[in-house]
Amino acid sequence: MKKEEPAPYKFESIADACRVFGLAKPKHPLITLMNESDQIDHHALAQSHVLAFYKIAYKPKLGGKLKYGQSYYDFDGGGLLFASPGQIIGGNDNEPGACSAFTLLIHPDFLLGHSLAKTIKQHGFFSYSANETLHLSDEERQVILSIFKMIETELNSRIDDFSQNVVLAQMELLFNYANRFYKRQFITRKAANHDLLQKMEELLENYFNSETSLSKGVPTVAYLAGCLNVTPSYLSDMLRSLTGQNAQQHIHDKLIEKAKEKLSTTRLSVSEVAYTLGFEHSQSFSKLFKTKTNLSPLEFRRSFN
Repeated sequence: MKKEEPAPYKFESIADACRVFGLAKPKHPLITLMNESDQIDHHALAQSHVLAFYKIAYKPKLGGKLKYGQSYYDFDGGGLLFASPGQIIGGNDNEPGACSAFTLLIHPDFLLGHSLAKTIKQHGFFSYSANETLHLSDEERQVILSIFKMIETELNSRIDDFSQNVVLAQMELLFNYANRFYKRQFITRKAANHDLLQKMEELLENYFNSETSLSKGVPTVAYLAGCLNVTPSYLSDMLRSLTGQNAQQHIHDKLIEKAKEKLSTTRLSVSEVAYTLGFEHSQSFSKLFKTKTNLSPLEFRRSFN
């Protein structure tokens, strides 16, 4: 009989995390920065756990480099991992030799009243999985480490009226560089990502040709990402870097392509076309078609007659 895995431990506060990891109480209840000199209980860290706060970790040693053909596409300068509240952490993310040199924990309440409270949710990399880590070049690593050290200096200084704004500005700087470096990683992985794009196009083609849409409805980004073994956020960001369109827009383009085909070559009614494409309501199909083509489905069909 298979042994049942224990439920992940849920950290409700940063102080709770520090206690479990064997660290001193944080100087600020809503934010803390751990570094490699801290005597962290790595056994506790390796256990599956759920955070109630954001986590950003720099690991000097990373596995999971992308191999394409006979070559590796990623740098060896360590990398950054991001996690948002509610994600399960642990297991493979904390392999021996993969300890973090810096780990920043930020409670969402630390961001209240600041624009970062909203914009942090727009950074897709907080939803990436461990195998979608940002691998850094030596130059990029120096930039990231310098920002961590600035944050560390500020958090170890006397807390005053400027402390929060200074740290938030440093966090924004970190996110801007992360976005820049991920864009670079999408470029250096371009050949492999083009293959991923081709596989996605084949998935969509097979989805509609096999009439899977009749049983499963309109394909979702989550469905495609699952078939391609990537996270939905990574898939959309990768596609945007290649084509300027996210995954949802690619799905819509394929839907319109198939809809035009059926409207121009069959006698199916608009409702029947909508149904074969996976729409529960024909009005939703007609609205999308009009948005994408500036014509209603019937107007498009008349243009062929």
